[in-house]
Amino acid sequence: MTTATPSPPVDTPRPKKPILAEQAGRAELVTIRVFLIIPFLALLAVVPAAIWGWGVSWVDIGIATVFYAVSTLGITVGYHRYFTHGAFKANRGLRIALAVAGGLAAQGSVITWVADHRRHHAFSDRAGDPHSPWLFGTSPMALLRGFWHAHMGWLFGRDRTNVDRFAPDLAADADLRAVDNLFPLWVTLSVGLPALLGGLITWSWWGALSAFLWAGLARVAFQHHVTWSVNSVCHMVGDRPFASRDKSANFWPLAILSMGESWHNLHHADPTSARHGVRRGQVDISARVIWVFERFGWARDVRWPDDRRLARLAAN
Repeated sequence: MTTATPSPPVDTPRPKKPILAEQAGRAELVTIRVFLIIPFLALLAVVPAAIWGWGVSWVDIGIATVFYAVSTLGITVGYHRYFTHGAFKANRGLRIALAVAGGLAAQGSVITWVADHRRHHAFSDRAGDPHSPWLFGTSPMALLRGFWHAHMGWLFGRDRTNVDRFAPDLAADADLRAVDNLFPLWVTLSVGLPALLGGLITWSWWGALSAFLWAGLARVAFQHHVTWSVNSVCHMVGDRPFASRDKSANFWPLAILSMGESWHNLHHADPTSARHGVRRGQVDISARVIWVFERFGWARDVRWPDDRRLARLAAN
């Protein structure tokens, strides 16, 4: 009598973790909407003042410019190119600084922002994408609805991206967890420090209030809409010189304000590239900042694009 040799165990693939986590609770929804609506109302309030030449000072403009540059680069270089896509490696000090700088933009904590954006790339312009403008069809009304959804409507929903699936590496980092948990502090500093600086520079309560409105709340709202335009406009309008699976496009009018993020077509064709504006005249401030970090030795293993790779990616 022979004994059958047992078959070797077969490794069965583990099922993927769900795309979504538990839905946001009422308190979280209220908090998100406060962060979105109050700065926007402040922006609407100060625009008429600017048109009539009243209210804004050079102190407000100077403070707003500095905070806009630092926090926007925190998003573009930090949250996006580094934490989401690993376009370069950073030493610990730069890693923490980028996470804090991104938090000053009041666009979400670093771990949840990265999870949302990795999900966007996993399902770009398809079902599962948290903010595609193409989810509702191609009729004029569907595209109008899609534009609103991609631009900011998705932020008002209760769905939350599953961090365990899309950003477990960041969730496992103690430094990033600490920065992530302190997100309300970074937002408070982002709108509070301009007021403090405005008051100290002008030595007046009016200077503090003016800086709070212009360099704090209005600057945050303007910054929000620049970033959201990359999600909406840059998936609807522009040229597409590189082959990608979605409708990502380059939209040059946003290049400076977005620090190079609006060269969006190359980014989706080659997400890990440290430079998005790769053709002559395509200004990419974020890539230049990464170059500076590399020269100082703070960043290494930067994924710079080369001509051969770009030629392979070029759309036929």
